[in-house]
Amino acid sequence: MSKKIVVTGVGATTPLGGDVESTWKALLAGESGVRTIEADWIAKYEIPVTFAGQAKVPAAQVLTLQEVKRLDPSSQFALIAAREAWADAGAPDVLPERLSVEYATGIGGVWTLLDAFDTLKEKGPRRVLPMTVPMLMPNGPAAAIGMDISARGGVRTAVSACASGTEAIANALERLRSGSVDVVIAGGCEAAIHPLPVAAFASMHALSRRNDDPASASRPYDVNRDGFVMGEGAGALVLETEEHALARGAKIYAELVGGSVTSDAHHITAPDPLGMAAARAVVGALEQANASIDDVVHINAHATSTPVGDIAEYTALKRVFGDHLKSIAISATKSSTGHLLGGAGAVEAIFTILALRDRVAPPTINLDNQDPAIDLDVVTSPRTLPQGPILAISNSFGFGGHNAVIAFRSYHN
Repeated sequence: MSKKIVVTGVGATTPLGGDVESTWKALLAGESGVRTIEADWIAKYEIPVTFAGQAKVPAAQVLTLQEVKRLDPSSQFALIAAREAWADAGAPDVLPERLSVEYATGIGGVWTLLDAFDTLKEKGPRRVLPMTVPMLMPNGPAAAIGMDISARGGVRTAVSACASGTEAIANALERLRSGSVDVVIAGGCEAAIHPLPVAAFASMHALSRRNDDPASASRPYDVNRDGFVMGEGAGALVLETEEHALARGAKIYAELVGGSVTSDAHHITAPDPLGMAAARAVVGALEQANASIDDVVHINAHATSTPVGDIAEYTALKRVFGDHLKSIAISATKSSTGHLLGGAGAVEAIFTILALRDRVAPPTINLDNQDPAIDLDVVTSPRTLPQGPILAISNSFGFGGHNAVIAFRSYHN
């Protein structure tokens, strides 16, 4: 547990931008990446929700034609984010056996799976592509990254719904602290803006129905919140031991100091309203960081904009922080990006890291009338964070009762 683990590279493709710099700039500017879906399947299937946080830059504009043809959209996003993070880290010179991948997805290759089934029904088994299984399997994104950087220290995939990306980062921390590897690419991706997942989430009344005003549909903590907004994209971090990073003269964004995973064992979709296990995840991350609740100055909240989810997270945070919670700057960035499901935790980890680096908490948009039952200090315009050593956490919670929390500290050599 004495090893310091640091972040040396970040990469992303999101509804706000095709890379980290453009995404962060748009987030700080209070922009929304949510817009109407311009696809014929909306009308064809009479989909009741007609908007989502679609990737700002299509993967086909970044990858080669062969890569697009041989990778599911989820893997395409993952590869784009991972390549940016790897280049940002200076393409570390590391033995392949000391390099690993911890990369997550919540749903996986849903486009490939469902398109292949349509092909089977309409054209027969001979027309189903030979690459269908490698493209649809949930470990496809992690495998694509692993092959791209020649990682032979292990390639693993966490699949824990909307906690997946954060859990992958927590797993990477554990792996690095064990001493079995020196460098890990960690993160998560999702590409599920497909008629079936959208229809299914709408059927369970999980999605906002603000078809007439997509940009304001994701409104965490607002009294008029009516569900989450689906998003797509990916985030990736390059994590390594401080010793390895310093030896090669790498720039360091922040220190990853804690990662904790718990489960509610309560309900397949609804969070535990008492927030017991979610609170334990927060406490676990802080204990790993050797931090107290008073050390936390910023939280990137899970905050999906669902009526019950936002309350449950507040309850968990109140259980941990008590009165100190009112002194913590809370950002709910899904208001701008939508909910990237398995990719959300990775992208929000990057937002947390950049908040520490730039000493600024990003804004929560669309908060017109804060729910009085959620007594949080929500950041609604970019807010300066304190100087000196500071600590921030990022929360992710998912269907199945999955809870994952990671903690970052500003870096000082």
